[in-house]
Amino acid sequence: MMPFGLKIAVISRTFGRKMDEKASAMGLTAVQLRVLASVSRLEAFGETEIHQNDLERIHYVTHPAMTKLLQRLESKGFIQCVPSEQDRRYKKITCTEKSTDIYKVILAYDDEVLSELCKSLTESQKETLLQLIDMILDNIDSE
Repeated sequence: MMPFGLKIAVISRTFGRKMDEKASAMGLTAVQLRVLASVSRLEAFGETEIHQNDLERIHYVTHPAMTKLLQRLESKGFIQCVPSEQDRRYKKITCTEKSTDIYKVILAYDDEVLSELCKSLTESQKETLLQLIDMILDNIDSE
């Protein structure tokens, strides 16, 4: 029997690989795509100032790792980093015209990959799986 941790790792790598395939068509990696989706989604839902530390918290990555990700996204023309209007110590991260509302495309990619990975599950089983995963994430957030 495969240990639980290995099962999660295999699922994560497979999901990431399939998202990488979709992201590469846009000139991005799956990780870049997820960060870009967060910026796009936060803007679409009215967030006026998005900072690097917000994205670090959302994606559970270190400051240096997020710095590199944002630099790559900016160099590819997907985001713009400008001084914050509220606090000049921070940079405000915004989508460019090229990536506004891109989160909708990324959500569709996410659904496609999830459907592919869950193709042998019933809708009820898939819904239960997603509920259980949400509960595990809540446990992680409460630590």
